[in-house]
Amino acid sequence: MPLLKINADGPFLPPETRVRLRHALDATPKGAPVVICLHGYKFSPRAPAHDPHDHILALDPGLSSRKVLSWPRALGFGTGTAQEGLCIALGWEARGTIWQAFDMARQTGEALARLIWKMDRPVQLIGHSLGARVILSALPRLPAGAVRRAILLAGAEFRSAALHALDSEAGRATEILNVTSRENRFYDLMFEMALPAEHGASRALGAGLGEVRRNWCDLAIDDSMARAALAGLGYPIPAPDRRVCHWSPYLREGLFDLYRVVLRTPERLPLALLQDSVQPIPPRSRWRAQESVGSPLSFSRKASS
Repeated sequence: MPLLKINADGPFLPPETRVRLRHALDATPKGAPVVICLHGYKFSPRAPAHDPHDHILALDPGLSSRKVLSWPRALGFGTGTAQEGLCIALGWEARGTIWQAFDMARQTGEALARLIWKMDRPVQLIGHSLGARVILSALPRLPAGAVRRAILLAGAEFRSAALHALDSEAGRATEILNVTSRENRFYDLMFEMALPAEHGASRALGAGLGEVRRNWCDLAIDDSMARAALAGLGYPIPAPDRRVCHWSPYLREGLFDLYRVVLRTPERLPLALLQDSVQPIPPRSRWRAQESVGSPLSFSRKASS
C-alpha cells in the first residue's frame, strides 16, 4: 500500500484512522520512508472538481490542469517495491475565503499532530502554500524526533509563526527546507496585507526566516547563485520563466528530484551542506535583484484553476 488517503475534519481525524494506519504501517518495512503530503488553498476532498486525491495527492490524477503533478509518484512512491515506503495524502477543507482556509489550516495542524502521534516511527512532511501552515501548526504539539524533515513550498505563513514552531520540542529537532521564489512575491504581499500574524508582526516566509537557525534552510529557487549551487550538487533546475507563479516550487522541472532525496535519503543531502551551498541573498536584496524572466502573465490568467 504505497498511498494512504486520509481526510481531516478540522482538528479531527476519521474514527477508522488508527486501524487503517496500523494496517498500512504493518505493510511498510522499518526504515522505509513515511512521507505525509499537505495541499494548500482551494482544494477540498468534498468537492470532486477540487479533490486533492484526484489531483496532486493522487498516484494517477484524474483531474486535468497544467498544475496537476502527482506528488506521490514524483517522490518515488508507486514503484511496487517493498522499500518504497508509505505516502500519506492528508486532505482538508481549504476552500471558502482565505480567512476561513487560514483558520482551517491551523485546525488541520492539530489533526496532523494527532495523526503523527499514532505513528510508530518518525515521518517526513511536505506542504504547499497553506499546507506549510498546517505543518508549522502541528510541530508545537509533537515530541522531539516525531518529524525528521519538512519541506515548505511557497509557504503561506508568517516568519513569527515559524519561529514559534521552531522553539518547540519537535521544532528544534526537525530539519526544515523553506522553498521560496520572487515569483510568489505577489501572493506573499496579499497574504501579509490580508491576514493577521498570530505570533507578532512579521513578514511572510517568502522573505526567508530572517534569522539563522541550525535546522532551517531557505532555498530561493529564483536566485541564480542558489540554482548554480544546486546544479553543482547534481540537481539542476531552470530559471523562472514567469514573473508571477504560486506553484513553481513544485511544477519547476527538476525540483522533485531534489525533494525526493531530501525526504527519502536525507543522509545524501545533509542540511548543513544545503545551508552552505545555496547561499541565499539577504531578503531585502532578493526582492530588488533583477533577474531575466520570460514575459509576465496577467494575474487573472495565472490565478485561474
